[in-house]
Amino acid sequence: MAGSAYSVSAYRNDDVVAEINVTPLVDVLLVLLIIFMVTAPVLTGQLNLSLPVPSDKPVPVAPKAMLIVEQDGSFELDGRSLSATELPATLKALAVASPDTVLEVGANADADYQGFTHAISAARDSGLSNISTR
Repeated sequence: MAGSAYSVSAYRNDDVVAEINVTPLVDVLLVLLIIFMVTAPVLTGQLNLSLPVPSDKPVPVAPKAMLIVEQDGSFELDGRSLSATELPATLKALAVASPDTVLEVGANADADYQGFTHAISAARDSGLSNISTR
């Protein structure tokens, strides 16, 4: 048997050889390697991007507002205290005055989760599209 680590004379012709023939395994692995090498460039698609062109004009900064949910269920919008009934109307007025306002919604550590969800819901219903949480 060619390529064996054992001497050919150590085996009798009737004995079963318990060695793994790795030649077919290597052949299969090489074929798979070639298939992957050929298909990899095809699978990597190109990304068509239109990147912005730099200009000298300053980028306008959107106005920001901070809405905080307090522990007692009240709200504070930029330092002004609001109740749950006043919040939707105030946020609607903010959205009409400046639709691109970024509203950052936060909560006191001991605030109720329901108050936080009410604040997010009121902000979304008011027409503000830039809402972030902290």
